[in-house]
Amino acid sequence: MNNLETYQNFYFVGIGGIGMSALARYFHASGKKVSGYDKTNTKLTQSLMSEGIDIVFDDIIDERITSLQKDDTLVIYTPAIKVLEILDYFNDNKFEVLKRAKVLGLITENTDCIAVAGTHGKTTTSTLVSHLCKEANLPFSCFLGGISENFKSNFLYNGTQYSVVEADEYDRSFLNLSPDWAVITSTDADHLDIYGDKNTIEEGFRQFAALVPDDKQLFVRKGIDIGRPHLTYAVNETADYYSDNLRMENDTIYFDFHTPEETVKDFAWEIPGIHNVENATVALAILHNLGVDFETLKKAIINFKGIKRRYTKHRYENGKIYIDDYAHHPTEINAVMSSIRTFYPEKKLLLVFQPHLFSRTRDFADGFAESLSQADELILLDIYPARELQENFEGINSDWLLEKVTLDKKEVSTLSDAFSKIKEKEFDILLTVGAGNIDTLYDPVCEWMSKY
Repeated sequence: MNNLETYQNFYFVGIGGIGMSALARYFHASGKKVSGYDKTNTKLTQSLMSEGIDIVFDDIIDERITSLQKDDTLVIYTPAIKVLEILDYFNDNKFEVLKRAKVLGLITENTDCIAVAGTHGKTTTSTLVSHLCKEANLPFSCFLGGISENFKSNFLYNGTQYSVVEADEYDRSFLNLSPDWAVITSTDADHLDIYGDKNTIEEGFRQFAALVPDDKQLFVRKGIDIGRPHLTYAVNETADYYSDNLRMENDTIYFDFHTPEETVKDFAWEIPGIHNVENATVALAILHNLGVDFETLKKAIINFKGIKRRYTKHRYENGKIYIDDYAHHPTEINAVMSSIRTFYPEKKLLLVFQPHLFSRTRDFADGFAESLSQADELILLDIYPARELQENFEGINSDWLLEKVTLDKKEVSTLSDAFSKIKEKEFDILLTVGAGNIDTLYDPVCEWMSKY
């Protein structure tokens, strides 16, 4: 296989994916010619096109593809795409075709790689680590699974000594990485279409942990058995690194941070939720291990604005609150609901949820029903299929899931009808949740609620 530097053209099949687009931005920033295909035009693909990247949305072989030469073109694809004429063309004509994770591994293998893994929490943690690296002026690049509100991007180039990457467990992608430092936030069952059962996914995380050299550091959420020596972190319980004394004043959370040697009081930040203090704890632990002083870290963390669609909160003059979140697993929904119920226990909550994948809905139906039943009223959208076909999942639909929810006020809706339904409801807090195209509700809801 040729060195990445020998290629002038990089073609991305599935360029609109969050991980794919970060790689596309990397090569574009490196002066390479970048183009690609995606099946849907989204805010992210529009942003890429505005940066000068050519994207098509039809699966056809035209001159933009046939003009590419295999000797100077690398084709990068996401394993979420199974069948595509464009991908068949590149394979049939003997182009170099690599998975996204393999290319990310090649980019980062010559850096000091900080890899954040976990079925929940990895996007917030990796984005916060990147923010702290930038504020500490460390030479790094980052490849994130969400859009940083500070960077306004999922990619930032600030040097090459360190790389910060979100280590994705889907399709065992994270086993392509060469982590020098690593984090494992959680190993809950997910992606059972790939792993089959919880034991197999836990074994995948143990294989990832084994990639970290013995002379570097592996940080693992306390309570997870990872099968090798590591440092633990936690909130409100003793660990190698832990935070406690959490308190909230207005919209700011304060906490004390403990290392094996010392306690640093009164860290402050504005990202809600105990689970996010957990993410902050391990991010601080990593930067402490990189030699950054706590005065710098205190100043940096208060300026962290979070990630788009990770508990994005708006408070309006009439007292109503709108929260939008990417959660698509019962554990993630429970974390969001717990934060809302902790800080706003008396407020009436309207939840709009879009399930993501038929397989995930089937595998965790009871968990979803339990988490969704914590709302006061539910609008359940049709399942977003992503890479799956409904005919392969007979009987698995939102009506089936709704029957398991114990609320009195509940209904199924299409995405196109959801906004009009929301406007008819009585609520104090509106929460929109999901990983599909429910994000198209965000702008109209914000505009309506600002005039409410």
